[in-house]
Amino acid sequence: MKAVAITRFGERPEVMEVPVPTPGPGQVLVRMYAAGLNPFDWKVTDGLLKDVVPHAFPLVMGNDGAGVVEAVGEGVTELRPGEEVYGQFMSLSTGGGSFAEFAVAKAGSVARAPRGLTLSQAAAVPTASMTAYNLVKEARVDAGQTVLVVGATGGVGQGVVQFADAQGARVVATATADLAPLVRELGADEVIDHTASPVADQVRALHPEGLDVLFDLVQDAGGFEAATDLLRPGGMALTTQGVADVDALAEREVHAVNFQNSASVVLLETLADLLDAERYRVRVDVEVPLDQAAEAVARNRAGLARGKTVIKIAGT
Repeated sequence: MKAVAITRFGERPEVMEVPVPTPGPGQVLVRMYAAGLNPFDWKVTDGLLKDVVPHAFPLVMGNDGAGVVEAVGEGVTELRPGEEVYGQFMSLSTGGGSFAEFAVAKAGSVARAPRGLTLSQAAAVPTASMTAYNLVKEARVDAGQTVLVVGATGGVGQGVVQFADAQGARVVATATADLAPLVRELGADEVIDHTASPVADQVRALHPEGLDVLFDLVQDAGGFEAATDLLRPGGMALTTQGVADVDALAEREVHAVNFQNSASVVLLETLADLLDAERYRVRVDVEVPLDQAAEAVARNRAGLARGKTVIKIAGT
């Protein structure tokens, strides 16, 4: 089968022929129709986890995807061949990933796909949307609070804006001027153009009383620490970049969290229900065929994506 893979860390991903995987006990084999691209995918191929877990090569890229169940392994009763599913497929120890014509997943890592979405749209959902949902849950966002989302135009950011708005919070979000209408449509009450002047200065002018919650999805340690100055005493600051000095911020009465996501089939089912009820949406920025995946990865790496990138697989 065709797959986008690497044969060593740091290598440019390429389309190559690899064997079709076989589902083991508790696993499903899925004929992939589309895969969603996340920054985590290319960080893994750069060697992010090389000292943490074993990797098999060739290593197929990709975690998120959607397709049709081709076969099920021993003990799988909740899914059947022919059902449309979406979820997470990365298996570093076996070299498996979603950027392939077929992929294996644990039965507990995929769920039936949202009925109201195409499989290409569904492929854009899993990692970013589960992360966004869990971030807002971790922060215990409540009605009447004011929250800042730094990095609101990425896949996670767009989800955080929607989930925080659904909780009744006042949402301040960073975005370039051309994407401000989109972010407002998703639920942001105020949009800060981070290219115009320092974000902290703009937010402080709008909310001199301070913020309740900071969601920082993009900044390094210096940027994150500066943004925490915008919080009231007792405020919460969450970063997905692992850059928070939790103890130092606690001395300033800021509860900081180096957020790590936890995925589950239950959450995939919850998101499917929200999507089908049109209470949540995912914006696909661009769709590319499998043979253009390397270019899409380079675009994502350069920070040029404005929403989710989907790799179209079926028919390639």
